[in-house]
Amino acid sequence: MHTLTRQLPKKGYGPFLTIALPLFRTHTLGIRLACCAVLGLTLAGCKKAEKPEEVVAPVRVSPAIKGSIRLIVNVDAVLYPRDQANIVPKISAPVRRFLVNRGDHVKQGQLLAELENRDLAAAAQESRGQYDQAQSNYRSTTTAGVPEQMIKAQTDADAARETMDAAKKLLDNRQQLFKDGALARKLVDEAQVGYAQAKAQSDTAQQHWQSLQSVGKQEQIATAAALVAAAKGHYDSAQAQVSYAEIRSPINGVITDRPVYPGEMAAAGAPLLTVMDMSKVVARVNMAQDQAKNVKAGNEATITPADGGELVTGKVTIVSPASDPNSTTVQVWVQADNPRERMHAGQAVHVSIVAATLEGATLIPAAAVLPNAEGETIVLIVDDKNIAHEKVIQIGLREPEMVQIVAGVEIGQRVVTQGGLGLEDKTKVRVMKPGEKAAGEKDEADEGKN
Repeated sequence: MHTLTRQLPKKGYGPFLTIALPLFRTHTLGIRLACCAVLGLTLAGCKKAEKPEEVVAPVRVSPAIKGSIRLIVNVDAVLYPRDQANIVPKISAPVRRFLVNRGDHVKQGQLLAELENRDLAAAAQESRGQYDQAQSNYRSTTTAGVPEQMIKAQTDADAARETMDAAKKLLDNRQQLFKDGALARKLVDEAQVGYAQAKAQSDTAQQHWQSLQSVGKQEQIATAAALVAAAKGHYDSAQAQVSYAEIRSPINGVITDRPVYPGEMAAAGAPLLTVMDMSKVVARVNMAQDQAKNVKAGNEATITPADGGELVTGKVTIVSPASDPNSTTVQVWVQADNPRERMHAGQAVHVSIVAATLEGATLIPAAAVLPNAEGETIVLIVDDKNIAHEKVIQIGLREPEMVQIVAGVEIGQRVVTQGGLGLEDKTKVRVMKPGEKAAGEKDEADEGKN
């Protein structure tokens, strides 16, 4: 300051020096104060660095408990109707009319369509006439024909026997006269021939009468009965052909397909209508063998549509006793009610099957399970000093909310269920109280308002 003053000439600078020197002194003092302030802050920062404040992480914990857990098998499946009928006509004929459309609900035995059948009806009428004729012949055979033949045969037998008796008397008389010498030998021989002929005729008539009694009557009646049966079979066949023109539903359900229109030809063996019973649905699951080994008929299950529809409960009805030779999978059927037919055939669904229940397992919330940098499965256990310890675990069965711990956690130990992600081993934590909110956490009510 004094050097600056000496270097400035005094002449002509009086007013300037009067103003500049006080300002310069003030500026120098400000610099000194600023330096002191910076030095003070630096010293204070160094002091704080020497003794950092300890950070305590807030966490939520839950104790490991002993309880039961279910073995749940989760798989994808496709829905099928409980029952389905592809109705095919037995005859080929044009469709006269349909009585239902797609989407109509039908009952078992309900008439669905009619085919042209006038030619079949005429053939049935002809068969009816032949049947009636055979019945009339049977009645005639059993009531009139056979008795008349029996009477005639008996009459013939009696007449032949009387003729034979007369011939025998004539022969006896002539033989006696021949012995007395009053009659020639020739007449005796003639009487003997007549008797032989009469006896032969009597034997024949007698055999015919006996034949009618033992065999002929039954054979004639049996023949007439056989004709009746044949005519009836032909008539029934014609009636069946007529009935085939009426297409009826074999099951209760809903019409899902009707590929033919009225007037078109309905071919025998080709589907004319499709009826599905959608009151219940069946989820067919192709399951790996290691999953299927625990599944049994009667196991509880749930079916959830893949598009996020409402969940329905059901049961396992069928576990195939053999695996598919191509895919080596086992087919399992899960049946469930389908109220209001919300689910439809061919729909993709998720199926969860409760295959077994394990009692007395060590359980912790699923939210407590975390991965570590080495790829291991861990949990953070909080001790009585609120220090979190990383612990490698082995997991058994899983449910959406709880998991079974096979090794690594003992019953009663507290595990971190919230706030453990990224938390290092042996970190000091603060266990949050029930109902306490973490930083940035919102109430469900607040989220609803937003």
